Amino acid sequence: MRLATWNVNSVKQRVPRLLPWLDERRPDVVCLQETKLADEAFLALLGAELAERGYEVAVHGQVQWNGVAILSRVGVEDVTAGLPGGPGFPEQEARAVSATCGGLRVHSVYVPNGREVGSDHYRYKLEWLAALRDVVADGPEDVVVCGDVNIAPADADLFDPAVFVGHTHVTDEERAALGALHDLGLRDVVRDRWPDERIYTYWDYRAGMFHRDLGMRIDLVLASGNVAGRVEAAWVDRQARKGTSPSDHAPVVVDLDEAPDGNAGPVVPPPSAPRTRKAVRPPR
Repeated sequence: MRLATWNVNSVKQRVPRLLPWLDERRPDVVCLQETKLADEAFLALLGAELAERGYEVAVHGQVQWNGVAILSRVGVEDVTAGLPGGPGFPEQEARAVSATCGGLRVHSVYVPNGREVGSDHYRYKLEWLAALRDVVADGPEDVVVCGDVNIAPADADLFDPAVFVGHTHVTDEERAALGALHDLGLRDVVRDRWPDERIYTYWDYRAGMFHRDLGMRIDLVLASGNVAGRVEAAWVDRQARKGTSPSDHAPVVVDLDEAPDGNAGPVVPPPSAPRTRKAVRPPR
């Protein structure tokens, strides 16, 4: 099974990128974030194209903001939209959808940004992560949590940790909330496979950040032990961040049981330039 996660930053804007990418990489399960479309609009835009490619869809969206989806060629069962009992801002937002696909419980998540440390939105982010932890804990043993978690797990996941001091995405509280998912036995399969490599999944659109590889790793695939043990390849598809009208995120791809492209390396293709220090704000 090939599993992928991608914050597309508006699926309507990314259709010319998304459909060719599906044809090229042929993932079996795809978790999308920041679709920015209501459910009916998503299905009207992509339903027929996805069905032609063999995908069933679980979608949880809202107009203009947020929005998550799961595309699956290995079945979609027991769909849950949102986090049951989870917090809102002030109402629940379209930030989580889960389904059983090919025997795995798959969660596509778009974790709140947090905005400013100590703000109401920051507290909402921590509460939301706690609710996610509870949902995963109450679910099946074979599980993957995929998506934009809006947290860099460690300083190694930042092009320059000094730039981010005092900002969200790197605070002890956020990392502890992410750590609570690890405490359930979930493993960061990309970092497990490539413990010492420079790997980013997000690059700001401004000032040539992508071309200088000044990024952050905030898009993760977290897998329970049984699932993590099946990983044959795990990599960031940096190619999808290149070219015309890309998302500011790249897809993360994980192959279970077999790797059609072999042991592809941590990033495909490799970075085009070494890192250099320049100020950048976390994504908003």
